[in-house]
Amino acid sequence: MGGMVKLSAKYQIVIPREVRRRLGLEAGDGLLVEVRGNTIVLVPRPRSYAKRLRGLHKEVWENVDARAYVREERKGWR
Repeated sequence: MGGMVKLSAKYQIVIPREVRRRLGLEAGDGLLVEVRGNTIVLVPRPRSYAKRLRGLHKEVWENVDARAYVREERKGWR
């Protein structure tokens, strides 16, 4: 999925209808703009950053007893 857009005189673009529908974008939604090399990437701003980050890097904790880890960390606070 993709398409061609044109930069207006005010440096604005219109996101194609198919893309808006597929991503569930509505007027007023925020987009994050990233530059990767010479490419512009638009990413929908998460409505909830907490939900977006939930589970991120969970593989780090796969073989770790979380309670034991916290106990050990708290020992260092003393």
